[in-house]
Amino acid sequence: MLLEIFNWLYKLTNSGDAVSLIAALFWGILSIILSPCHLASIPLIVGFIDEQGKISTKRAFLISLLFATGILITIAAIGVITGLLGRIMGDVGKYGNYFVAIIFFIVGLHLLGIISLNFKGASASGYKNKGLVASFVFGLVFGVALGPCTFAYMAPMLGIIFTTASTNLFFAVSLIFFYAIGHCSVIVLAGTFTEIVQHYLNWNEKSKGAVILKKICGVLVILAGIYLILGTYL
Repeated sequence: MLLEIFNWLYKLTNSGDAVSLIAALFWGILSIILSPCHLASIPLIVGFIDEQGKISTKRAFLISLLFATGILITIAAIGVITGLLGRIMGDVGKYGNYFVAIIFFIVGLHLLGIISLNFKGASASGYKNKGLVASFVFGLVFGVALGPCTFAYMAPMLGIIFTTASTNLFFAVSLIFFYAIGHCSVIVLAGTFTEIVQHYLNWNEKSKGAVILKKICGVLVILAGIYLILGTYL
């Protein structure tokens, strides 16, 4: 079933018209939903937003957008570097995965309340932009882990993009842009929706529901770290 969906998207993306852009958009969305690596970004950004306490929807959107942007920047950089080195695009090796897994463990333990990290943004005096910067840095780090997964999903589309670029560079760039929008949209919506739910339920960072949500996210982030480590041996 999944293979049929991707074959269908491949044909649409290769059609060379406006439908190709829509197909690239959906390809980006599916690259998040269907990949265990990418799905780990959801509890990470949800837990981070929850950590901020009561914030505006605009701020939740900015935090989520910066996190997603950081991911894209790292993925692009890794793709270029590994490509120039003649390696499989996105392959950062087992030590890259170990590094990201350690970060996941630290963040997960923090969300579980076992260790303390100061990532408060709006509620901490003198640290108005700290949450924004931290979310961007998290995105940059998380992008390292997503390298192999991302390019595995993008491989057929990259073939289309490289072929298209030789005759229509603007359209090739447009395909990448729409893929990036789809890729980021799931993360941004998850983070923004978290704040909307918290506002509706009148939660703050100490509310029982918020605490439970943060602990669940902490467990999921730690499991993502374990998955990264096990993935290097499977």
